[in-house]
Amino acid sequence: MSLIPYDPIRQIDALRRNMDRIFEDWPLAGRFMDSAGFGRIDLFETENELVAQCEVPGLESKEDVEISVDQQMLTISGRVKAAEQIKEEQYHRRERFTGKFTRSVSLPVPVLSEGIAASYRNGILEIRMPKMKGDQRRRIDVQFH
Repeated sequence: MSLIPYDPIRQIDALRRNMDRIFEDWPLAGRFMDSAGFGRIDLFETENELVAQCEVPGLESKEDVEISVDQQMLTISGRVKAAEQIKEEQYHRRERFTGKFTRSVSLPVPVLSEGIAASYRNGILEIRMPKMKGDQRRRIDVQFH
Protein backbone atom coordinates (compact mmCIF):
# COMPACT_ATOMS: atom_id res chain seq x y z
CA MET A 1 0.00 0.00 0.00
CA SER A 2 1.54 3.28 -1.09
CA LEU A 3 0.95 6.55 0.67
CA ILE A 4 -0.32 9.57 -1.23
CA PRO A 5 0.60 12.97 0.22
CA TYR A 6 -2.37 15.03 1.38
CA ASP A 7 -3.21 17.76 -1.12
CA PRO A 8 -6.19 19.96 -0.20
CA ILE A 9 -6.23 21.42 -3.73
CA ARG A 10 -7.07 17.96 -5.08
CA GLN A 11 -10.30 17.97 -3.04
CA ILE A 12 -11.20 21.46 -4.26
CA ASP A 13 -10.56 20.39 -7.88
CA ALA A 14 -12.80 17.33 -7.37
CA LEU A 15 -15.55 19.58 -6.01
CA ARG A 16 -15.15 21.95 -8.99
CA ARG A 17 -15.38 19.04 -11.45
CA ASN A 18 -18.53 17.78 -9.76
CA MET A 19 -20.08 21.26 -9.91
CA ASP A 20 -19.11 21.49 -13.60
CA ARG A 21 -20.90 18.20 -14.26
CA ILE A 22 -24.04 19.46 -12.53
CA PHE A 23 -24.11 22.67 -14.56
CA GLU A 24 -22.70 21.42 -17.89
CA ASP A 25 -26.12 21.54 -19.63
CA TRP A 26 -27.02 24.90 -18.12
CA PRO A 27 -26.90 27.42 -21.02
CA LEU A 28 -25.05 30.16 -19.13
CA ALA A 29 -22.64 27.99 -17.13
CA GLY A 30 -19.54 29.47 -18.79
CA ARG A 31 -20.77 33.00 -18.13
CA PHE A 32 -21.03 32.51 -14.35
CA MET A 33 -18.44 29.86 -13.56
CA ASP A 34 -14.91 30.77 -14.63
CA SER A 35 -13.74 27.18 -15.04
CA ALA A 36 -16.90 25.58 -16.48
CA GLY A 37 -15.59 24.35 -19.80
CA PHE A 38 -13.01 27.09 -20.04
CA GLY A 39 -9.34 27.11 -19.19
CA ARG A 40 -9.09 23.39 -18.48
CA ILE A 41 -5.49 22.43 -17.82
CA ASP A 42 -3.57 19.19 -18.28
CA LEU A 43 -0.40 19.14 -16.20
CA PHE A 44 2.18 16.40 -16.63
CA GLU A 45 5.90 15.91 -16.22
CA THR A 46 8.64 14.40 -18.26
CA GLU A 47 12.11 13.52 -17.05
CA ASN A 48 13.36 17.12 -17.35
CA GLU A 49 10.33 19.38 -17.40
CA LEU A 50 6.81 20.07 -16.23
CA VAL A 51 4.31 20.71 -19.04
CA ALA A 52 0.98 22.52 -18.79
CA GLN A 53 -1.49 22.43 -21.68
CA CYS A 54 -4.44 24.79 -21.29
CA GLU A 55 -7.54 25.31 -23.42
CA VAL A 56 -7.73 29.02 -24.21
CA PRO A 57 -9.71 29.43 -27.45
CA GLY A 58 -10.02 32.84 -29.04
CA LEU A 59 -6.68 34.48 -28.26
CA GLU A 60 -5.63 36.80 -31.07
CA SER A 61 -2.11 37.86 -30.03
CA LYS A 62 0.53 37.26 -27.37
CA GLU A 63 -0.52 40.51 -25.68
CA ASP A 64 -3.86 38.85 -24.80
CA VAL A 65 -2.28 36.40 -22.34
CA GLU A 66 0.07 36.65 -19.37
CA ILE A 67 1.83 33.74 -17.70
CA SER A 68 3.63 33.85 -14.36
CA VAL A 69 5.23 31.29 -12.06
CA ASP A 70 5.70 32.22 -8.41
CA GLN A 71 6.68 29.75 -5.68
CA GLN A 72 5.27 26.62 -7.36
CA MET A 73 2.09 28.40 -8.52
CA LEU A 74 1.37 28.79 -12.24
CA THR A 75 -1.00 31.64 -13.12
CA ILE A 76 -2.44 32.21 -16.58
CA SER A 77 -4.53 35.31 -17.17
CA GLY A 78 -5.68 37.37 -20.10
CA ARG A 79 -8.59 38.49 -22.20
CA VAL A 80 -10.62 36.88 -25.00
CA LYS A 81 -12.15 39.55 -27.21
CA ALA A 82 -15.58 39.26 -28.81
CA ALA A 83 -15.34 38.73 -32.58
CA GLU A 84 -18.03 41.26 -33.44
CA GLN A 85 -19.92 44.03 -31.73
CA ILE A 86 -23.38 42.51 -31.31
CA LYS A 87 -25.87 44.02 -28.94
CA GLU A 88 -26.95 41.85 -26.02
CA GLU A 89 -30.62 41.94 -27.08
CA GLN A 90 -29.70 40.51 -30.50
CA TYR A 91 -28.48 37.22 -29.02
CA HIS A 92 -30.77 34.20 -28.92
CA ARG A 93 -28.10 32.01 -27.35
CA ARG A 94 -24.70 32.94 -25.96
CA GLU A 95 -22.40 30.17 -24.74
CA ARG A 96 -18.89 31.08 -25.92
CA PHE A 97 -16.67 32.81 -23.39
CA THR A 98 -15.43 36.37 -23.91
CA GLY A 99 -13.84 38.69 -21.38
CA LYS A 100 -11.09 38.50 -18.79
CA PHE A 101 -9.95 35.19 -17.35
CA THR A 102 -7.47 33.95 -14.80
CA ARG A 103 -6.51 30.46 -13.75
CA SER A 104 -3.96 29.34 -11.15
CA VAL A 105 -2.71 25.84 -10.41
CA SER A 106 -0.16 24.63 -7.92
CA LEU A 107 2.86 22.88 -9.39
CA PRO A 108 3.84 19.49 -7.94
CA VAL A 109 7.58 20.12 -8.26
CA PRO A 110 9.79 23.24 -8.14
CA VAL A 111 10.65 24.70 -11.55
CA LEU A 112 13.34 27.06 -12.81
CA SER A 113 11.90 30.43 -13.80
CA GLU A 114 14.54 30.94 -16.45
CA GLY A 115 14.00 28.66 -19.40
CA ILE A 116 10.19 28.61 -19.25
CA ALA A 117 8.75 28.62 -22.79
CA ALA A 118 5.16 28.99 -24.00
CA SER A 119 3.51 28.40 -27.37
CA TYR A 120 -0.07 28.75 -28.65
CA ARG A 121 -1.59 26.65 -31.41
CA ASN A 122 -5.16 25.64 -32.28
CA GLY A 123 -6.58 27.10 -29.06
CA ILE A 124 -4.11 25.25 -26.80
CA LEU A 125 -1.57 27.17 -24.75
CA GLU A 126 1.43 24.96 -23.90
CA ILE A 127 3.87 25.98 -21.18
CA ARG A 128 7.12 24.05 -20.72
CA MET A 129 8.91 24.57 -17.40
CA PRO A 130 12.31 23.02 -16.65
CA LYS A 131 12.34 21.14 -13.35
CA MET A 132 14.90 21.89 -10.67
CA LYS A 133 17.48 19.15 -10.47
CA GLY A 134 17.86 17.61 -7.03
CA ASP A 135 18.00 19.87 -4.04
CA GLN A 136 18.70 23.39 -5.33
CA ARG A 137 18.86 24.90 -1.86
CA ARG A 138 22.09 26.64 -1.12
CA ARG A 139 23.88 25.98 2.13
CA ILE A 140 24.87 29.12 3.99
CA ASP A 141 27.98 28.87 6.16
CA VAL A 142 27.69 30.51 9.54
CA GLN A 143 30.75 32.35 10.69
CA PHE A 144 31.37 32.17 14.39
CA HIS A 145 33.43 34.90 16.02
